[in-house]
Amino acid sequence: MIYRRILFDRISGFWMVSTLTIILLLPLIIGIALCFKAMPLFENNNLFRLIGSSEWLPTDGKFGFWPFITSSIYVTLLSFIFAAPVCLLAGLYLTQFAPKSLIRIMHPVIDILAGLPSVIYGVWGVLVIVPFIGKTLAPLLNINSSGYTILAGGIVLAIMCIPYMLNMLIEIFNAVPMGLREASLSVGATLWESVKHVVIRKSYPGIISAYGLGLAKAFGETLAVMMVVGNQVQLTLNPFDAGYPLPALIANNYGEMLSIPMYDSALMFAALLLLIIIMFINLIFRYFIYKTKTR
Repeated sequence: MIYRRILFDRISGFWMVSTLTIILLLPLIIGIALCFKAMPLFENNNLFRLIGSSEWLPTDGKFGFWPFITSSIYVTLLSFIFAAPVCLLAGLYLTQFAPKSLIRIMHPVIDILAGLPSVIYGVWGVLVIVPFIGKTLAPLLNINSSGYTILAGGIVLAIMCIPYMLNMLIEIFNAVPMGLREASLSVGATLWESVKHVVIRKSYPGIISAYGLGLAKAFGETLAVMMVVGNQVQLTLNPFDAGYPLPALIANNYGEMLSIPMYDSALMFAALLLLIIIMFINLIFRYFIYKTKTR
């Protein structure tokens, strides 16, 4: 009986360590595979030219990824600016101020929004956001725009990320011990002061983590953004201009790669750039979490 328990413990420990090792090695395996597939691109191009150039002429062998990188960053930052304060304030209201009946209604609504396919958000963006920008907002500002813009991509992406980040923030705020808030109330703090100085401060690492995961998820979204962003290769700081994010580049052109030399390697390099940037975003937010905990 004892030997059976020892054998069972060893088998259980082995498969748990094995699965953990696979999960840890998975990003490395993906990165190595993408590097191997992108390697032929470096025969006629150096890294700095690929990243820093704005020329995208695949038929001439010119692959400049800078417009795609800037478009991805621009759309992602816009979505984060729109979504972050909404998620924070909505999460605080639902966990600290709202009646229980509203919370019971909102939880399934948030879950439904989080589970909707991205193509539904894309169609909604084409039907609502694009006409609103092209026919209402842009003329109001004396700007000529088709509506298929970086701004449209940022708005649609923000709507997609709100339920994802909001779910995490609700769980983070609910994890703060009720005794801490009651202790601050007992010494004369108002409800908002208690939330501000106790709940939010105690939740700093969780808030940063939720924002970091939401930002990384937003950076890699493809279909919905591709449907509304315009997909034009250009460098611009105007949100009413069209853009072309990295995920859209891969999704739009993957079927054409066999007819143009080096296109396959270029798209694999675009995927590698996505992986590296997302890992970099996670590392930055991990550093912020570490500094917040030590403080």
